[in-house]
Amino acid sequence: MSLMTARATGAAAVAMVVAPGYQFQLEEIQIHLAAVGGAGNLTVTLDGGAVAAVYDTILMTQDMTAVQNLVWVPARPLRFTYTDGVPATSDHLDIAWANAGNLAYGITVLYSPI
Repeated sequence: MSLMTARATGAAAVAMVVAPGYQFQLEEIQIHLAAVGGAGNLTVTLDGGAVAAVYDTILMTQDMTAVQNLVWVPARPLRFTYTDGVPATSDHLDIAWANAGNLAYGITVLYSPI
């Protein structure tokens, strides 16, 4: 199994998308904030693509108020499908958080091709 990494950093709203262009499974998400006190909920969503919004599923929600470090490992690796030549119908992973306090963050997503 090859483990792949997607990373994002910043100090504003989080709008990270993982869409490698092939089928993959989510292994782990790691998040570090520069300080505690980022209000609001972080959400992790399996997005079914532009033409398949009915399949969008929230996988995890976390209130970030008292969080500085977060590691989320699904109970089982989560599979994301890909339709060759039709990316609009392919699954991708969305991570979103308003980050109203503009805290510096680092996000690492570990996934593997299937």
